Parts: sequence; structure tokens; C-alpha cells
Amino acid sequence: MDNQADKLKTPNAATRYEVTREELPLHCPMDGMSLWNSHPRVFLDIETGGHAKCPYCGAEFTLKKEEGA
Repeated sequence: MDNQADKLKTPNAATRYEVTREELPLHCPMDGMSLWNSHPRVFLDIETGGHAKCPYCGAEFTLKKEEGA
């Protein structure tokens, strides 16, 4: 039997994440992470400089370069 909770990513498990434009708007914790044991969702501005850091957990996000750009 497939348990939906088993498919969730552990929140704050990594300190660096690479995200694509399809994942915007960026928020931490990200979709697919278990939220019950993490911090409140916070939206992060990654489009301005290509980098963002979560003020709660310190996770760093980098916007992945598009092919041909």
C-alpha cells in the first residue's frame, strides 16, 4: 500500500537547492516537503538576483539557468 507521507521530502534536509522557473513562485518549505515539522511558509524573491536564502532555516536557493540563455 502506497503511503502519501512516504513520498514527501524531508524539510530542511539540505542546505542548498537548485530551482527552475517552473517551481516559481519560490517558497520555503517547498512543495513536496512535509510541513508539519518545519517552519512557517515564507515566499522568497529569487528572480531579482538568481539567489535567495530562507530567513528561518538558512537554506540557500539558486535559480537554475535555462538552456540557451
